[in-house]
Amino acid sequence: MNGKPHDRDGREEARKRLPFLNFRPLLFCSVGLCLGIFICLRVRFGGLALSDFLFCGALFIAALFPFSLRRAGYVLLCVALFAGMGYGLAHLYTSRYFSGKEEGQYQVVGEVCSFAVYNGYTSAVLKDLTFDGVSVDGKLAVTVVSEGVRAGDVLRFTANVRRSDPPAGSSTYNFTDDVRYRASSVVAETVGVSKNIFLRGDAAIYNTLHANMQKDEADLIYALLTGNSRGMDEGVLTSVRKGGVAHIFAVSGLHIGILYAAAVLLFRFCGRWAALPAITLATLYAGLCGFPVSALRALIMCSAHAIYKLLRRKADFLNILSLAAIVILVIFPAEWLSAGFRLSFGACLGLALFSGTLSRGLKKLRLPRFLAGTLSASLSVQICTFPVLLDCFGYASLSGILFNLVLIPILPAVYLGSLVPTVLSLVIPPAASVFCALPAGLAAALLFVLAEVDVSLLVTGLSLGAGAAVWLASCVALSERFRMRGKVRLGASGLLCLLFSALVFLQNAVVTGCKVTVSETRDRLIALVRTPQSSALVIDEEASLRDCEDFLSRNIMGAPTAVIVIASDGARAVNTAAFLGAPAIYVMSPFATGLNETNVVCAEEVVLEGGLKFRYESAHKAVLFAEGVAVEFDFEANAALLSDFSVEKGTGDLNFFLRHGIIRLL
Repeated sequence: MNGKPHDRDGREEARKRLPFLNFRPLLFCSVGLCLGIFICLRVRFGGLALSDFLFCGALFIAALFPFSLRRAGYVLLCVALFAGMGYGLAHLYTSRYFSGKEEGQYQVVGEVCSFAVYNGYTSAVLKDLTFDGVSVDGKLAVTVVSEGVRAGDVLRFTANVRRSDPPAGSSTYNFTDDVRYRASSVVAETVGVSKNIFLRGDAAIYNTLHANMQKDEADLIYALLTGNSRGMDEGVLTSVRKGGVAHIFAVSGLHIGILYAAAVLLFRFCGRWAALPAITLATLYAGLCGFPVSALRALIMCSAHAIYKLLRRKADFLNILSLAAIVILVIFPAEWLSAGFRLSFGACLGLALFSGTLSRGLKKLRLPRFLAGTLSASLSVQICTFPVLLDCFGYASLSGILFNLVLIPILPAVYLGSLVPTVLSLVIPPAASVFCALPAGLAAALLFVLAEVDVSLLVTGLSLGAGAAVWLASCVALSERFRMRGKVRLGASGLLCLLFSALVFLQNAVVTGCKVTVSETRDRLIALVRTPQSSALVIDEEASLRDCEDFLSRNIMGAPTAVIVIASDGARAVNTAAFLGAPAIYVMSPFATGLNETNVVCAEEVVLEGGLKFRYESAHKAVLFAEGVAVEFDFEANAALLSDFSVEKGTGDLNFFLRHGIIRLL
């Protein structure tokens, strides 16, 4: 009896000596690598802010307790060494991306590595390029006036080649995929076929599916099997994205995991060596899909898990995830910017941090074991991907949590029921129509379900800013991986919740002054000007409806008060503005619109509530006067107005605050 209090005291003392976070070298090396890449890219394209270091700083401080020089040295060494490596790799990649040929007219020869067929033309990405017979690094995105282009085709054409824009918004894809050049509307000649069996296999799958199915069904199955969803119907894609189920068309870890598990089951007679043929099949399949980040991450994790199993060692999920991140970022450092990388690793991080805790909690509510597991997995994924979705797409789906409860359990049957018949169709072409009947039926059922999906449950119009770092920090701090007493955890939860709410409010609300947010490329301009009383969207004729809707979804809830059109082709811009829900559209010169229900106002000066005033200087230029500051939106090369700030095409994304004659960049 006398020994029990001492035992309890001993256990309590031992628990106090346990670190807040276990020291996993691979985890801290991956964090350091991400930090170095992030700093390099922010310095080059965005500019650093103190909040950028909030998450890594909090993680580093937590890792030091209980403090010892040895532990601090290990943590610092891992983070500093890999941060330097990440910075160097990102700098090297960026320098290579902006090197190469200047803009101009060239005879281009290249091999199609990805494509999407639309009405009368094909959008393709070419690699292994030559310009006027000289080999060129990087890739080229081109629009070909033909529907017959396929992966693996070697094309030749003459075109006016332009350089891709710096990474911002949709142009981030070009940067991460090394698409350095662009060309539009060319007539190309097919001069050969690639020796790459993966590209030829991709083309064979596309041709087989489209020869034996309706177009919409074939496009859906092709996207499900290869991850190339660019050719899908835009309405279906919108339902997929806003319904929170886009991962089924991205060759995610789910696809590799399903194939790996099915192969292990098929080769179970090999015992613990069954993982080897399973990994081989998964590798071939990932190659067929072009080794996308999500598939590569899953492939590395499955391979590491198989090695642990062969060695009869227990696998640590966070260590395996960290290893996958290190391998991918060392080879492709720019992937840090891609939505695919952040969503794929964010989903896995959510599973590692919360799935066990949530599953146990749901089981205590007497939910069935299967339902508790599926719901906990869906919630865990949403927790860590929520800030990524808002940052990359401008919205996060709430309906996806429920829709995935139905979709994820049936996905193995849908995926394998499409993959196996497609492979058989390639092996036995005369029976392709018979084999394709099953995937065609599955596609028709999926299209029907997706058409009925309610995509209205969205979080939109918010920018998290520094709140994203607080959100991620709270994910780590409040998970079971972080050792903390119950009362301390409860207090930390409240504090982090208040801090997150305050940061999001400050980032999005305009309580005083005037906030101007600008998104620009060399081709188009979109700007949002906001005061506490009103908001005005500024666009030119090159801003498409999709561009405007995407921009608004990231920056404002609801519709703007007015749309200011700065364009020589006013009709095109007004037609875009008519679908944005603004009460009034302002143009400089009168013209017949044909839009009877749209309030189009012709005026040289526009005055809105909250002290906003726009004055047209020409069809290509307008000046904003607000808070004692003049901001010029200028598209004329030789125009020069004495203003406090000038916005020109190609200057990039800006976010600044005007008040009392002072401009402050945010």
